[in-house]
Amino acid sequence: MSFRRMISILLARRKIALALFLASIVVVMGISFIVPKQYTATAAVVVDTRPDPINSVVSPMATNLAFVATQVDVIKSDRVLFQVMKSQGLLENPVLKQQWMDEENGKGSMQVWLAELFKKRIDVTPSRESNVINIAYTAQDPRFAAGMANAIVGAYMQTALELRTDPARQYSSFFEVRAKEARDALEKAQTRLSEFQRANGLLATDERLDIENARLAELSTQLVQLQALSSEAASRKTQSQGGQADRLQEVLNNPVIGGLKADLARQEAKLKEMSSKFGDNHPQVIEARANNAELREKIDQETRRVTSSLSVTNAIQAQRDATGRAELEAQRARVLKLRTSRDEGQVLQREVESAQRTYDGVMARLTQSSIESQATLSNVGVLSQAVPPNDPSSPKLLLNAILSVLLGLLLALGGVLAFEALDARVRDAEDAVELLGVPLMGVILAPGGKKAATVHPMMLSSAKAGR
Repeated sequence: MSFRRMISILLARRKIALALFLASIVVVMGISFIVPKQYTATAAVVVDTRPDPINSVVSPMATNLAFVATQVDVIKSDRVLFQVMKSQGLLENPVLKQQWMDEENGKGSMQVWLAELFKKRIDVTPSRESNVINIAYTAQDPRFAAGMANAIVGAYMQTALELRTDPARQYSSFFEVRAKEARDALEKAQTRLSEFQRANGLLATDERLDIENARLAELSTQLVQLQALSSEAASRKTQSQGGQADRLQEVLNNPVIGGLKADLARQEAKLKEMSSKFGDNHPQVIEARANNAELREKIDQETRRVTSSLSVTNAIQAQRDATGRAELEAQRARVLKLRTSRDEGQVLQREVESAQRTYDGVMARLTQSSIESQATLSNVGVLSQAVPPNDPSSPKLLLNAILSVLLGLLLALGGVLAFEALDARVRDAEDAVELLGVPLMGVILAPGGKKAATVHPMMLSSAKAGR
């Protein structure tokens, strides 16, 4: 359809178009005046993402892109709305009760019904690139709208605080039980260590072990010396029993034996002189020979006496050697026992230290959880309170007027085209040429000669059939 024909159709059916246009404006504006006015009150909150004063770290939620969306869901949650109903006493409102009875016939929960009703009137909008969240509530009464918006803010702040403190209370209860168990385990470990130390006398294990090790080293040195002395005594005893007693140092250094040997040497010299002078059978020679034999016997007796002392010394040294060995073995056994006791004590000591570390860690977590559970401030702050608005948020008369004009134009255009489709007509000579496909030979003017007569399509059909 050409623009010229569209204009001709609109001009021909201008009354219908004007009626539809005016009707649309009247209906839309009438509805705008009839519909009750709605007022929207808006409050703003800001979510603090600074480091936690207890943990000294940034909350992982604060760095999550979904954090603000989560807060929006929390604000719209039933928990927040239920708290608003409780704080505002809405469940006892007779008007709301009657409305619930009329709509739901008393079925279901009034609390859930009110929550769904409030969700339709709440608009939560997070600011872009910031932690500010705008909370708007729409109602017919501006003061009620402002009160509900502020009540939602208060309930949200309380819920945000509870969401932080409730887990902390649960953790605190959990760590209280764990702390008692850790304290009992620590006490038991300390008791076992104390009983073991008391039973083994290990009040200063390392110091005592050092002393015993020094004693063991000293006994080892003494035993080596005793073994050397015992070996020397045994060697001398063997030498004395092997016919070499006169070569022993004790015999050679003995003054009695030395004197006897000197006397024997003088007597031997005198005997030799007398033998050469008087002969072997002379009485003086025989007497001198007898005196020499007596001196030799005395030397032998004194030598035996001296060598007998070597046997006694050897026996004493052997006994001292055996005693030293026994003491050394006893000291070695004592040191080994002490080392074993020390190792067992160290195991018990490590158990005590491990139990102490566990107890300290649990107590630290318990203290932290207790502080967090007693927190009275949340990370949400009120940026602006909602105040009763002066102007309604809906209906917006200017916007509705503009929309009614646009709707009227569309409705008028659509109505005219619909009527034209049901009752199409030839508006001018060009339409006749276009429809018939023949040259134009003349135009019949309407009465008065001012305008061409409008030709009905049925007339065109008859004219075409008679051609």
